[in-house]
Amino acid sequence: MTLSPAHTAPVAPPGTVGIVLVDDHAIVRQGLRSILEREPDLTVLGEASTAAEALAVVARVQPDIVLLDLKLSTSSDTEGLELCARLVAEHPGLGVLVLTTFLDDQLVLRAIRVGARGYVVKDVDTSGLIRSIRDVSRGGSAFDARSAAAMVRGLNAPEPAGNQHLTEREQEVLRLLARGHSNRAIGERLYISETTAKFHVGNILRKLGVSRRAEAVYEAGKLGLL
Repeated sequence: MTLSPAHTAPVAPPGTVGIVLVDDHAIVRQGLRSILEREPDLTVLGEASTAAEALAVVARVQPDIVLLDLKLSTSSDTEGLELCARLVAEHPGLGVLVLTTFLDDQLVLRAIRVGARGYVVKDVDTSGLIRSIRDVSRGGSAFDARSAAAMVRGLNAPEPAGNQHLTEREQEVLRLLARGHSNRAIGERLYISETTAKFHVGNILRKLGVSRRAEAVYEAGKLGLL
């Protein structure tokens, strides 16, 4: 995680777009930083290699844009989706632009549904990436040609089964929820904070269209998620 000393959080100069880079490969972050810092209107405020680091850095430097890879560990191909949802929930107005090697029709849709404003594939050319960042910083959306086509195909595809809407972590939380565990107990079992557990439970309730934990378990049972 790249940070300045605790008493001097980086600040984007007036008129520039502040950016945080989130990717588990240092060489990728270094390459992105080198490219972006050639642009006078773009400023890289910080970097992160994990979800936890990203949450801390973003809270501290308050960027305009987070450039986010969806794969942040070997254990999950879509950990970035959960991170995107948390960043958007905790920082209204933040623009999350997904920059990833994954191009899957439903994955693009899921990224948009959790709050990403754009989705580009890593082999995008430099000018295309910079244009996408600027578009998102102005409140717009940004998709390269392939991700836009993938989104259209995803929208036209049959609605996936219910468990496709839940992330891997949410499915873990759901199983513990069904056993009657509290948010604190769920957090302890999954090695996450009670606040994070509560966040996941809230997402599960919303996705299943219910307002109570017991209703979520009942609905999940009907959908074959348990």
